[in-house]
Amino acid sequence: MTAAPPLTAPPSSDVSGVQRRTVSLLFGTQILGGVGVAIGITVGALLAARIGGTAISGLASTSALVGGALLAVPVTRLMQARGRRPGLVLAYVAGAAGAALSVVGAVNESAALLMVGMFFFGGGTTANLQARYTAVDLAEPSRRGRQLSLIVWATTIGAVAGPNLTAIADAVVVPRGLPELSGPFVFSTAAFLLAAVVLVLLLRPDPLLLARSVAPPPASPAPAVRPGEREERAERAPQPRVKDRSGMRAALRVVAALPGARLGIAAVAMGHLVMVAVMAMTPVHIGEVHNAHDTLRIVGVVLSLHIAGMYALAPVVGVLTDKLGRRPVILGGITLLLTACAVAGTAGYDTVRLSIGLTLLGLGWSSTMVAGSTLLTDSVPVDSRPGAQGLSDLVMGLAGAIGGALSGIVVETAGYPTLTLIAAITTVPLVALALRPLPVVPATV
Repeated sequence: MTAAPPLTAPPSSDVSGVQRRTVSLLFGTQILGGVGVAIGITVGALLAARIGGTAISGLASTSALVGGALLAVPVTRLMQARGRRPGLVLAYVAGAAGAALSVVGAVNESAALLMVGMFFFGGGTTANLQARYTAVDLAEPSRRGRQLSLIVWATTIGAVAGPNLTAIADAVVVPRGLPELSGPFVFSTAAFLLAAVVLVLLLRPDPLLLARSVAPPPASPAPAVRPGEREERAERAPQPRVKDRSGMRAALRVVAALPGARLGIAAVAMGHLVMVAVMAMTPVHIGEVHNAHDTLRIVGVVLSLHIAGMYALAPVVGVLTDKLGRRPVILGGITLLLTACAVAGTAGYDTVRLSIGLTLLGLGWSSTMVAGSTLLTDSVPVDSRPGAQGLSDLVMGLAGAIGGALSGIVVETAGYPTLTLIAAITTVPLVALALRPLPVVPATV
């Protein structure tokens, strides 16, 4: 995939204007992508259970998690070479193809096709995660936390709206001959494709290419240019100087050499692991003492508060990240995660305390996600950012998949309180890393 030819250049070379348009555009596509992901994930396990039985129902979400993580590799490789737009489009197209394949699996009652479809369906998650980095390519260092958190917050709209559209989606497609529970994936296909088309047409100039063009080498002052010329150059220019930095191995070398980047990735990954492990088993814990009807009602309340903790206050977390600093917010997020594990782990079956614990768990995740992602962006040179950010999403996705897979074993053998204790203990290396002083370096542009 090659970069598309430029549209008419903006009337001004004001980078801040391009940044405002980019964030506004990403906010809209993030809602589309969030709806596409949420509406499909909501019924993925149910569809898998209907086709292959309860024993494989959990594999649907696991396939999507692993797919979202692994698809970050080719997506960020393409971004490194060609810019953000083709990478985001590739991710959404993969998600659309996966959603369509899931429909084919439902029609043919094939669990194998459904799992392959769910794997590529994870491309929607890849795009949603990479959008937060796209939003800060041109952001001023002092506002990166706020800009990134705004895109994270936009996910709330899709996450809330998506599950409520499942019945409507089935009502639309089932009378047309498709099986039950396939409607949400039809809607996901449409949402992902619409997001891809919007990005192809409107994400111009490409923010990553423009960021590179306005960051000349230190010893080479930029020549005077006419208004709009930088944007045109950014779209036209090949990017040979970064070809050797597009792989995960190269990204790993870059991150390993930068303490701030290591802390950023560790914060994102460990926060995600703890959140997924505890959140995934909370409904199972609640179901141990309640009948099916009460379990669904209680789980709905608890998880709604959890999701609100994850996304609703993300802009506040972004402001604190910019005002207080990246590392203090990471440490605050770890404190929230530890408190959440303590509250949930000692709550027994008290719905109020479980709700408080899961809300704090969401807030802790939000803090480590926003501050960790911002610190990673600060720490890595602009030429190497897509690879390092893709590595972060890969590690985060795999950490979540591992946490979710092992959490069931822990609860089965030792119980929910033990799970929360183990989850709390896993944050110890992150605490040690966060407390180590970071070298003072100039903020990257």
